[in-house]
Amino acid sequence: MRLEATDKPGQYKVWLTDRELGQLRRHAGSKRNDLLIQLGGYVGLRAFEIPQVCPRHVKRTDDGEHYRLRVPEGKDTTGSGGKPRDAYLPESVERELHQYQQENDLRPSDPFIDLSESRVRAVVKRVANTTADETGEEDYHHVSSHDLRRRYAQRLLVDERMNPRVVMAVGGWDSFKAIEPYLNAPSERVVNEAFDGANVGV
Repeated sequence: MRLEATDKPGQYKVWLTDRELGQLRRHAGSKRNDLLIQLGGYVGLRAFEIPQVCPRHVKRTDDGEHYRLRVPEGKDTTGSGGKPRDAYLPESVERELHQYQQENDLRPSDPFIDLSESRVRAVVKRVANTTADETGEEDYHHVSSHDLRRRYAQRLLVDERMNPRVVMAVGGWDSFKAIEPYLNAPSERVVNEAFDGANVGV
């Protein structure tokens, strides 16, 4: 993982890899916490959006082969208030959400993650600290809920080279300026591929 300094002492933006995201999942401690991490890292939800989503927000697309997750009140990055959006829901995450609904007898209007925004942030921090302690990788102590969304954006924009307009639509970004930091940050895989093709070293 790569740490990027912020204007606050001791606080960093963390650029995770998928392996490191997987480590967080393995140390989540519960199915609920694992789903919380997946909603941030694989669906791109913000901390305040995660408690909003319920079983009734899961929709199958017209082709019958894909899923969307309606976020009722996403963030409008133009600053004009919240607005709904349809996030792309990977089939693997939909399957786990459905299983969790069945196991916990959730009604269509019950939240999958029945926590406040602050508790969502606290869960991610607790899981990150546990991961640091269990793996010995101290950088996990700096991981926050937004770093899950950062990994989501970097995976799509840098690793998969997805059309930025598609990422903006499903991720709730309203301008290229809002996603520019992700476009300009090469992932570990991209760095490795660049150096594999270069004549560097002896």
